[in-house]
Amino acid sequence: MTSPNQHAGPRIAAIIVAAGSGSRSGSEIPKQFTILAGLPMIAHSYRALRDHPAIGQVVVVIGDDQGAMLAATIPDATGVAGGATRRLSVRAGLEALAADAPRAVLIHDAARPFLSAAVIDRLVAALDTSDGALPALPVADTLARGDTVLGETVDREGLWRVQTPQAFRFETILAAHRDWAFDEPTDDAQMVRRLGGTVAMVEGDTMLEKITYPSDFAAAEARIAPPPLISRSASGFDVHRLEVGEELWLGGILIPHDKGLSGHSDADVALHAITDALLGTIAAGDIGTHFPPSDPQWKGADSAQFLQHAATLVRTEGGVIDFVDLTLMCEAPKIGPHREAMRTRIAGLLELTPRQVSVKATTTERLGFTGRGEGIAAQAVATIRIPA
Repeated sequence: MTSPNQHAGPRIAAIIVAAGSGSRSGSEIPKQFTILAGLPMIAHSYRALRDHPAIGQVVVVIGDDQGAMLAATIPDATGVAGGATRRLSVRAGLEALAADAPRAVLIHDAARPFLSAAVIDRLVAALDTSDGALPALPVADTLARGDTVLGETVDREGLWRVQTPQAFRFETILAAHRDWAFDEPTDDAQMVRRLGGTVAMVEGDTMLEKITYPSDFAAAEARIAPPPLISRSASGFDVHRLEVGEELWLGGILIPHDKGLSGHSDADVALHAITDALLGTIAAGDIGTHFPPSDPQWKGADSAQFLQHAATLVRTEGGVIDFVDLTLMCEAPKIGPHREAMRTRIAGLLELTPRQVSVKATTTERLGFTGRGEGIAAQAVATIRIPA
């Protein structure tokens, strides 16, 4: 067999076998061109192989009458006409690469669309010590013989489900195809093995399940569907004292007034209340947990960074911020003239539209500390969607 250093170049190529008619899939067109998760099925594996940094060339083997469909689906793809059997189709792909032979080649079935970079990495690494490599998963189900009546069970110890892509040193697999004189093989790895080559098994991937029947399409869509999102709401509340000589920051904007809010940071009660509401949606404590007033670095800090920090934590958890509702409680200043500027500023900080931010104001009918003009209070409610 070929030694690992026989090829001078490091290039790795890939072949996607897509020459079948897919008659069992129930589709009116070949299944490899059927839309799956928003793209023709073949486009998923093509992108995975084309975009992998180790792979320099991808050849797609298609049926004689499928050239126009391939060009419409993947305009930059190199198409090669296949043969009457899978073996002959793979041989056609290999011969198309032989003139400028790569060091190694991955051979993949278009019917296994969801190929990960991690699987490719494992296959390429295995070629350092083996003639070939394939992904495989252990058999978990009970196996039994029989027809319409259950027969004896089969020991599943040491049994594996073989997947694609299968990777090979190029000259090894090309020689196996050119010299093949036996019955039709089930896959390329058996050809290399029968001619004395070694084929390593690497960890496979449940996402590589083969799509054959109509029900397989629905199962594949379900496998890649994003997790369901649930809605969560949480509230936040903050109060700061009004004092002469301080600037008045509310909702991220500077408001002209004879007094301003006093606090360790800029004391923006509006942004503080929204920050606590967002932290509450993911049970991440409160603003003091993340920005303790005892820490001198937050002296006079812009509260916008507190709000953006909370929003980042929500998004890191997979959350989507849907809406923020803010109520300000004070006798003065009047909030109405500044309402739209606040909405715009808060929306910008949270990467929302102003339609997703509500700003309201009320008084306490001159009752309590807000009614006496001693301070301003803010209450906020945030609504997000987050994976269940």
